[in-house]
Amino acid sequence: MQKTLPDLRSLREFLRDNRGFFLLWATLALAFRLIFFFKFRLLTDDTFVYGDIAKNWLQHHVYGASTAHGPLPIYIRLPGYPLFLALIWKIVGLEHYNAVLIVQIAIDIVTCFIVADLARRFVSDRAAKAAFVLTALCPFFANFAAVALTETLAIFFAALALDTAVAALDKPYRVSRWILCGIAVGGGILLRPDGGMLLAVLGLYLLFHVFLPASPEERRSILIGGVLVAVFALTPLLPWTLRNWRTFHRFEPLTPVYANMPDEFVPHGFHRWVRTWIIDYSSVEDVWFKVDGTSVDVDDVPRRAFDNDDQLQRTVQAFSDYDDNGSTINPDIDAKFAALARDRISAHPLRYYLELPFLRAADLWLRPRTETLPVDPHWWRFRDDWHDFAKALSLGLVNIVYLLIALLALLQGRVRYAGLFILFALVRTAFLAWMPNPEPRYMLECYPAILAMAGSAFGRK
Repeated sequence: MQKTLPDLRSLREFLRDNRGFFLLWATLALAFRLIFFFKFRLLTDDTFVYGDIAKNWLQHHVYGASTAHGPLPIYIRLPGYPLFLALIWKIVGLEHYNAVLIVQIAIDIVTCFIVADLARRFVSDRAAKAAFVLTALCPFFANFAAVALTETLAIFFAALALDTAVAALDKPYRVSRWILCGIAVGGGILLRPDGGMLLAVLGLYLLFHVFLPASPEERRSILIGGVLVAVFALTPLLPWTLRNWRTFHRFEPLTPVYANMPDEFVPHGFHRWVRTWIIDYSSVEDVWFKVDGTSVDVDDVPRRAFDNDDQLQRTVQAFSDYDDNGSTINPDIDAKFAALARDRISAHPLRYYLELPFLRAADLWLRPRTETLPVDPHWWRFRDDWHDFAKALSLGLVNIVYLLIALLALLQGRVRYAGLFILFALVRTAFLAWMPNPEPRYMLECYPAILAMAGSAFGRK
C-alpha cells in the first residue's frame, strides 16, 4: 500500500492555474448530460413514490402517501430524496421534475471535480485532469443525472465521503475533514439504507489503521476522527428514528429491508426461491418487478429455476394460484415457494451460497448499465434487435475499460489507501449479490473511486 503523500497545492490553486482546462471539460460535461436530459430523461414508479411523499410533506406537513382519506404516514423511504424534491419544489412549484433533473446535472458536474480531487490526492495533478475527463464523459453518471432517482445524489455523497476520508487520513489532526466526511456519509444514509455500508467500511478501515506503526498522536487523532465520522453520520437519523417510534411504535432507524409497512405481508419464501436461480437484471424486470400486482408469465422464468419436472409443475401451480389470487402472494402461496426453495437449496447448497452470488456479483459489475435506457434488458439477443445489442455492447465495453484501467492503477501501486476502496467494493458487492434483486445501478456508488483510480493510471507519481 503506497502511503507517500504527493506534493499538493490547495484545490483552489490547482483549479485556478488550470481554469481553461476545467472550464472546457465542465462545459463538455454539461453538454453531454443535456443530451441525456433531452433524449432519455425518465420518471419511474419510484420517482412518483418520492414525489408523493414530498408533496404531502409540503402541503399537509405529513411524511406520507396519498390515500382516499388523506395522507397516510409511511416509513418505506428514507427522507433524503423527498427532502431534496421538497426544497426544489418550494422554489419552483410542485412536481417540476425538470427542475429537479437540472439540479441533479449541476450536482453531477460537481462530482466530477470531487473525483478529480480524489485522483489528485492519489498521485498528481495530471491524474486529476485525467479523472475529470473520464468522469465528465462517464455515460452512467450522465444517464442517471437525467433520471429522477437517488443515484446522482448517492454518487455525489459517496465521492465526497471518500475524498474527505483520504484528506483526513493524510492529516488526521484536521478535525474539519473528519466532520465533513461524517456529513457526507450521513447524506448518503439519508438517501438509502445501503449508504450505511460506507460508514461500516470506514470504521473497519480506521480500526485497522490504529494498529499500524504510528505515533500515539496519530493514533489518537484517527480514533477521534472515527468517532466524529460516526457522530455526524448518524445524528441526522435521530429525528427520523424518533418520528418512527412515535408514529409506528417501532424502532426503525432506516427502513425495512423490503420497504414494507408494519401490517404488510412479506413473502420471504418467494424471495428465497428467487435467490435459488436469479443471476441477472433481466430476470428482475421479467419476474421481480411484476410481483405483486401483475401476472407473471412462467415462460419468463429461466430454465435454471427448475431442477426437474416436479419443480416445474409445482412452480407453474404456484403462479397459477398467484394469478387466481389477483396477482398477489398470500401466506399459502408463499409457503409453496418456500418449499421449492428448501428443496433446491438442500439439493445444491454450494450453488445457492457460492455459485449464484458469484454470478450475480459478476452481473452487477460487468452488465451494460442500460436499466433506465430504452434498451431491451435481454440485450444479448442480437437477432431480435441489432441496434439494442450494439448500444448495450458499447456501454458494456466502456464499463470494462474503466474497470481495467482502475485495476492497472492498483497493480502499479498508484492508489494510496487502496485497502479502503477495495474493502468498500467487496462489502458492497457481497451485500448486493446476496439480494434477490440484483440491480447494477446500486454499484454506481463505487464508481467515483473506480474513475479516480482510472485517472491515476495516467498520472505521474
